[in-house]
Amino acid sequence: MKRDKNPRLVFLLVFLVLIFTTLSITSVDARKHHSKKSRSHSKHHKHRSGNGNSAPDSENPPAPAPAPLPPYASYPPQSRIFDVLSFGAKGDGISDDSKALLAAWGAACKVPGATLEIPSEFKFLIEPITLQGPCMPRLVLQIDGTLLAPPKVASWPKSSLFQWINFKWLHNFTIQGTGTVDGQGSNWWSLSQIHYIQKRSKDIPNMKPTALRFYASYDVTVCNIRIINSPQCHLKFDYSGRVNVTNITISSPENSPNTDGIHLQNTQDVEIQHSNIGCGDDCVSIQTGCSNVHVHHINCGPGHGISLGGLGKEKSAACVSNLVVDNISVQNALYGVRIKTWQGGIGSVKNVSFSNIQVSDVKVPIMIDQYYCDKHICKNQTGAVAISGVTYNQIIGTYSVQPIHLACSNNVPCTDVDLIDIQLNPSPRYRSFQQALCWNSYGKSQAPLVPSSIDYCLRRHSGSFMEIAKSHEIICQRS
Repeated sequence: MKRDKNPRLVFLLVFLVLIFTTLSITSVDARKHHSKKSRSHSKHHKHRSGNGNSAPDSENPPAPAPAPLPPYASYPPQSRIFDVLSFGAKGDGISDDSKALLAAWGAACKVPGATLEIPSEFKFLIEPITLQGPCMPRLVLQIDGTLLAPPKVASWPKSSLFQWINFKWLHNFTIQGTGTVDGQGSNWWSLSQIHYIQKRSKDIPNMKPTALRFYASYDVTVCNIRIINSPQCHLKFDYSGRVNVTNITISSPENSPNTDGIHLQNTQDVEIQHSNIGCGDDCVSIQTGCSNVHVHHINCGPGHGISLGGLGKEKSAACVSNLVVDNISVQNALYGVRIKTWQGGIGSVKNVSFSNIQVSDVKVPIMIDQYYCDKHICKNQTGAVAISGVTYNQIIGTYSVQPIHLACSNNVPCTDVDLIDIQLNPSPRYRSFQQALCWNSYGKSQAPLVPSSIDYCLRRHSGSFMEIAKSHEIICQRS
């Protein structure tokens, strides 16, 4: 019996050993697979998180990276930061970094929420350039370093004299940073002075470039940066809308010709606020085609003040409406708040408010000039851009030449003009002053009024002249 049981016992033991071995192998494989899967999942999760702000691949395709990249600037595939140094820029202020900026722009333009960085402590020499859209939304140009324009007038291409850096067809775009945009315009200003002394030579261009220009762009913000020494206008908006300019500094010498601070043309829905502007022309210039513009908390000077116009040059149609200028400080300037139109123009200026304007040593704080002329002699013409619905409220401070100058057209007088709480005293620093000038201006005044002659400045009962103003408004409604 014992011999018969032994084979069965052996068989049973072998069978149990095989089962145990199989289970052990399966357990080990399972653990290996689980460990590999965990590492793979962890690696994938890390890749998606990027710098903590990146979206998944399907929402944010990576921009094509330039090759080769310097070791210090090799970004992860999902990065939204595009440093101009990574695209070959030298940043030494001497080498031409224009191509690097264009390459960085092209890459950043394709990525939603991208930031193109101009890093601090570097200077980038940039030739005349166009940074063009349309781009993906929320693109930011972060200027922390310095952008330099070519300093020599002769080095500028004749086809690029209209602007230096041109932003075109952009939506939902921001320029910000702690850096500087330097137009290096001193050579241009010298040529302008030479032009008044001698005839223009072939070497003197017939125009000067604007530093930063926006064309056909919407939802644009410019904040915190410095723009200095532009050959001509510092910051211009053409055919644009929904613009916000906040906390910027614009600076050029008082004797730099035509260096307007901010220039608006055919642009609507604008807010310019909390900024310091000193230049050789208008701190803010508002031209035809502008409406719904609010300019406030601006420190202006030196310069030519806040100006609307000149409008209607060469018998053109000019239309400006719904302008509010308030909480402005103007010092050591040619004008405070001014409206200027050429003789012979058509169209209208309506619904304009200047309030809480502080002036110090301003030659003429309040001005309407419908006889504007930038030459020694201009031909007299009967037509004019109609001016109506203009309020001056709380214009207070000192003047150095004349407190108020309202020179309105004989055929198209100024109507519905309000003078409220005007307190303008002669500056103790000057001795020769002119009396207030008021010509063909209709409206009403309200005390206090200093000097007292302002109380007699405005005529009553504009009558048929109101109909003339309305007929000019119709021209703007049709255009």
